[in-house]
Amino acid sequence: QVQLVESGGGLVQAGDSLRLSCAASGRTSSREVMGWFRQAPGKEREFVAAISVSGGTTWYADSVRGRFTISKDNTKNTVYLQMNSLKPEDTAVYYCGARGAGMNIGASYSYDYWGQGTQVTVSS
Repeated sequence: QVQLVESGGGLVQAGDSLRLSCAASGRTSSREVMGWFRQAPGKEREFVAAISVSGGTTWYADSVRGRFTISKDNTKNTVYLQMNSLKPEDTAVYYCGARGAGMNIGASYSYDYWGQGTQVTVSS
């Protein structure tokens, strides 16, 4: 089993920054890849970014590349999502997910574990 706890969401203005955190515990092999997804009201959950916990390889959605940065601190079993230049369209509940190694990094169905989510609201 893997437990994920997100934190760091909030209400900000367009152009501001936020840093989300995802603290993980449980079986290491089940969280080789850690990802961030988001879901806005009435929309499907969409991929934001992911990172390989052992190797550090990162993946980003085109919509956030250059503005968001995913990073990790293996000593704290924590993954971060630094979000800069936030836009109103970034408003969503942000979820942290964990999975083993493999393909389809950007597919939510490939993740085995999820956190409870943290709300990010960006006002214009």
